[in-house]
Amino acid sequence: MSELNLILLGPPGAGKGTQAERLRVDFGVPHISTGDMLRAQVADGTQLGLQAKGYMDAGELVPDEVIIGMIVERIGAEDARDGFLLDGFPRNEEQADALGQALDGLERRLLATLLIDVPDDEVVRRLAGRRVCVKNPSHIYHVEFDPPKHDGVCDQDGSRLIQRDDDQEDTIRRRLEVYHQQTAPLIDYYERAGLLRRFDGRRSPDDVHDHIRATLATLRLEEQL
Repeated sequence: MSELNLILLGPPGAGKGTQAERLRVDFGVPHISTGDMLRAQVADGTQLGLQAKGYMDAGELVPDEVIIGMIVERIGAEDARDGFLLDGFPRNEEQADALGQALDGLERRLLATLLIDVPDDEVVRRLAGRRVCVKNPSHIYHVEFDPPKHDGVCDQDGSRLIQRDDDQEDTIRRRLEVYHQQTAPLIDYYERAGLLRRFDGRRSPDDVHDHIRATLATLRLEEQL
């Protein structure tokens, strides 16, 4: 069976995290969020983590080669032997080139890039409607899809519900601008490489999950022919 080496691509609020968790359970491959990986390396005081911390403390972006080094180390772990779900990297074509070269050096290759596509207005609708409990941020509601019983009050502990700063509409639209400018060009990049697979993120999480599983099954079958 081919390795399930996958990239998750899509705008903020598309549901990448939800699908990554389901695929992790389905196939037993790790979900590698570069943000989480970076924080873990810094916290553990690894050599790459110390390099990254130096840039972060200076207020600079962590260079691609440091991030790639972390990714190469992570996908070399035992739990990633049969594949990985890469989320948050690459963010642009230069990073995609670097990732491809790193995988070539490991004699591994991507099976597919999974694009969960959602229109901007739907992203804003999803994220701007979120409300979180001031006492316990894991208590999350949505004014349209999952409203509390009483407006502005957490059902579980009666605390006040707030809209986080990063869920403000102007902040969401700025994040979308960055996505379209920097990351969306990867759609054409991976389409040219024959690796892109599109999924309609407006559909229910169950429908998206079923579509992804069917697509992966087809890709693996094609590789065996």
